[in-house]
Amino acid sequence: MSQLIIRQAEASDCRELAELDRLCFNVPWSLAAFEAEFKYENEAFYVAAQIDGQLVGYMGMRMIFDEGHITNVAVHPEFRRRHIAKAMMSVFIAEGNARGITSFTLEVRESNEPAIRLYESFGFRAAGLRRNYYPDNHEDAVIMWRYEYEGRKDTDTCN
Repeated sequence: MSQLIIRQAEASDCRELAELDRLCFNVPWSLAAFEAEFKYENEAFYVAAQIDGQLVGYMGMRMIFDEGHITNVAVHPEFRRRHIAKAMMSVFIAEGNARGITSFTLEVRESNEPAIRLYESFGFRAAGLRRNYYPDNHEDAVIMWRYEYEGRKDTDTCN
């Protein structure tokens, strides 16, 4: 039986991350974009999901003070619906908390209902829209936030 391993991604993974991005997105990040992310160890954090040594998913975050902006979530098309994104998100939030992250944010295609449901299951809530955010079809992005501490409400965001 194959075992899912979630680990911290490394600069040596950049080529595979870029290849996976090309499989998953209409407007993928370039190899150079991934390489640039790993030059800022204190500002960026990535996890990689592997099954039998194959990279099947990844998640990336930029850390700005105590906020974590989730930049990328990708799962290989042949490995979707196996709870890989859920496993990565669990590790991601725990690691973010350990690094002092008290709130997380991300953008997700308005039409990506499975992803929105996943994020909601982790306590993310819609806080607004970014109009025409995706360049391939000018689709809007839902801005979502998750807060890690009491006293902060979803309504505390700027409009």
